[in-house]
Amino acid sequence: MSERDFVQSLARGLAVIRAFDANHTRLSLSEVAARTDIPRAAARRFLHTLEELGYVRQVARTFSLTPRVLELGHSYLSALSLPDVVHPHLERLSHRLGESASAAVLDGTDIVYVARVPMRRIMSVDITIGTRFPAHATSMGRVLLASLPDEERAEILDRPLASLTERTIADPAALADELVRIRQQGFAIVDGELEEGVRSVAVPLRGRGERVIAAMNVSTSAARVTRDELMDAFLPALRGQAKEADAELTLV
Repeated sequence: MSERDFVQSLARGLAVIRAFDANHTRLSLSEVAARTDIPRAAARRFLHTLEELGYVRQVARTFSLTPRVLELGHSYLSALSLPDVVHPHLERLSHRLGESASAAVLDGTDIVYVARVPMRRIMSVDITIGTRFPAHATSMGRVLLASLPDEERAEILDRPLASLTERTIADPAALADELVRIRQQGFAIVDGELEEGVRSVAVPLRGRGERVIAAMNVSTSAARVTRDELMDAFLPALRGQAKEADAELTLV
């Protein structure tokens, strides 16, 4: 390749993205500059450009990648090997319980589905890889919100929360209390808050250092499975499968 064909600014922008990895999920401006060997002023411009495009988010003085980097060749998920690791566990869980099983990551105030094994159509919308839902109204979203640092969680709760059904917890104080319970008990149940008649239970998925990187859930119809059955049969099966997935995720 000739020197005139090499676009240095593009190379530097990609270097900024590559500065983040499993061991460096949040970086300050100085750390990004040091890891990329780019001057601070230039690193600042790249970070704010990526933030404006939705590939990076800033909280206080640190930056982190968002799942939108999936658009750049699935680099985010490839780094985690998340779909490859989780999908077989979702299949086993789904076949064992006869219900749909999914995995999702948090992107701002939404969850984004990254793996799914559908069994029955229980919602009015078709859920596929990349489907987004408001995190506060979903079991996986609440598990992920509960795992956030206090500052990040408070920032999300400070935004308007939509009431999707009559049951949706849209009051920030009530949701904050619910997230405390979820963090303590290690799972979340959402009953008719995303859509009437849909009931789900979710647990966190952890990578290296016990860091929560995603959530796994089982969803079902409220007419078919009672809340007690969700607790007594579904939750133990979900926890067991998530534990097996966690053991693999710590190796990638």
